[in-house]
Amino acid sequence: MLWAAAAVVCPQPAPLAAATPAASTLAATTVRGRVEVAGSPNTGRKRHGTIPVTVVWLTPMVGASTSNDSADDSGASMPAPPVQTLRLVQKNKTFDPHILVVPAGSLVEFPNRDPFFHNVFSLFEGKRFDLGLYEAGTTRMVRFDRSGISYIFCNIHPEMSAVVITLTTPLYAISNVDGQLSLPDVPFGRYLLHIWSEGMGPENAQPVTREVTIAENASSLGVIRVPELSGGRMAHKNKYGREYDEPTPNSSVYTNQH
Repeated sequence: MLWAAAAVVCPQPAPLAAATPAASTLAATTVRGRVEVAGSPNTGRKRHGTIPVTVVWLTPMVGASTSNDSADDSGASMPAPPVQTLRLVQKNKTFDPHILVVPAGSLVEFPNRDPFFHNVFSLFEGKRFDLGLYEAGTTRMVRFDRSGISYIFCNIHPEMSAVVITLTTPLYAISNVDGQLSLPDVPFGRYLLHIWSEGMGPENAQPVTREVTIAENASSLGVIRVPELSGGRMAHKNKYGREYDEPTPNSSVYTNQH
């Protein structure tokens, strides 16, 4: 995987007598980048149509005042985004939205708006849970209390999949249909850039990372090349680690009898 290099610019420490500026007065800029599919012969275009949805986020590096400091992804100096209550709807045997970014500590509702049962689960890295069978018109809730990537499926319908990305930083962006990324109001400094894309899949639960420095003359992430999205659905097994059974649409277990 190829990455555009980011210039390393070391900010000068403030005089000891100077007061530390408030966060709102720190120099900041809009950081931009562009997503391309690795190996694509057409710059800026995916060979077969849509560029995979890609999420990037920045966490501050410890000891960013000198270029010789060791890298440590803590995000300690970045205020955490506010906790929210969000929703991942089950409708027409799909999750909507397919990709959801949530602040750590947030609640996510999983309402069932189909006329049959669902069993939402996530057993990969990130938040692990199993909501069990629940019928049409009911809902379940999960608190995503730590950062990570959660791959979410239904134990009845193998075609259903979603991804919840839980973050402790407000500095993130989701690519648009053209692969463009934009992160507004990023304070100057050294960061760890995290990259997740649809083509990665549950077997690659950890995002790709690299160091970047954001400064007045270095506010571009360059071209971010990601794997091609193959197939119509995310390959996975059921919650027991086995292949899915053949669908049984007439079974009372899977339909709402009310």
